[in-house]
Amino acid sequence: MQFIDLKTQQKSIRSNIENRLRQVLDHGQYIMGPEITELENQLSKYVGIKHAIGVSSGTDALMLALMNYDVGQGDAILTTPFTFIATVEMICLLGATPVFVDIDPVTFNIDPSAIKQTIEKCQSNLRGIVAVDLFGLPADYHAINSLAKDHGLFVIEDAAQSFGAVYHGKRACSLAEIACTSFFPAKPLGGYGDGGMCFTNDDAFAEKIRSLMLHGQGKHRYSHTHVGINGRLDSIQAAILLEKFSIFPDECIARQTIANRYTQKLKTHPSITTPHIPDNYQSVWAQYSILLENIDQRQQLQSRLKDKNIPTAIYYPVPIHQQPIFKDVQTPKMPVSEDISNRIVSLPMHPYLSETQQDLIIAAVFEALDDC
Repeated sequence: MQFIDLKTQQKSIRSNIENRLRQVLDHGQYIMGPEITELENQLSKYVGIKHAIGVSSGTDALMLALMNYDVGQGDAILTTPFTFIATVEMICLLGATPVFVDIDPVTFNIDPSAIKQTIEKCQSNLRGIVAVDLFGLPADYHAINSLAKDHGLFVIEDAAQSFGAVYHGKRACSLAEIACTSFFPAKPLGGYGDGGMCFTNDDAFAEKIRSLMLHGQGKHRYSHTHVGINGRLDSIQAAILLEKFSIFPDECIARQTIANRYTQKLKTHPSITTPHIPDNYQSVWAQYSILLENIDQRQQLQSRLKDKNIPTAIYYPVPIHQQPIFKDVQTPKMPVSEDISNRIVSLPMHPYLSETQQDLIIAAVFEALDDC
């Protein structure tokens, strides 16, 4: 059994992908080919936002978004400790300081009430907020954007896991001034290598990000108006993503069906807390993660499922503020993040998970927990 089954997906569209790749080989525009513009146009229309800018990875998308605001030495950026290191990595690489804010115990996303408290206490030069849409569920942008406006901060939506999700009728990647997503193969819309995209409605932001991702290029190739990076999306990845996007809406429906079925069955067990989706939210279910009672119970569950060849994963076993790289940094405890990291476990989740496979997983989970 696969944790994320990319092979079955590929079988359904392989001939179309091969045709797309043949077109790239025929025209030979491997960098900035026509597939880039086609993908940007399709995804900007889908998201409902003016500009979509294909870049080399979700990580580089975050860096470019921060560079757009000239983030650098002396700046402080509010973000969550319960995420992948890339979110925080880009803040640090630009010379700024991450200020960690604890998460909501129900959604696992950054907690707006904790943001408010942190802003009131923080003496640093706060510049902005990087909010993460964890496991495919958008953060609470009504509250986050309101707080940011009140205190003169920018907001970046880290939508690496949430492309395809919906928040109060708006799609993920349209919920802040700049949004960033990832096309890493395991994401809901993933390529066959690295890739990412920035989204914005701001014409000036779009122009600057396009410059920054092309070595700070100005009006022509050898005119440079910014210090930038080599952050371009490859034509081959764009070609693959175009074919994968053609089936993406159907895959989102399948993810919803699978997640609903998981929840209906798993919530009956007293040791399991299933994911909570607030009203007017729709997750794209990048992961299906449950909470158990303690770390020992999780270890036993994972061991039992491994014996049955059922894969599991832990996102994230060590919150960012407890990583070795921050051992010399005085950071307040993040009690919710620390607790969740000890109890969370993710089950297989992808659009091609059959009911038979789900039933095997659920039965194995119940058996393992009943023996604890």
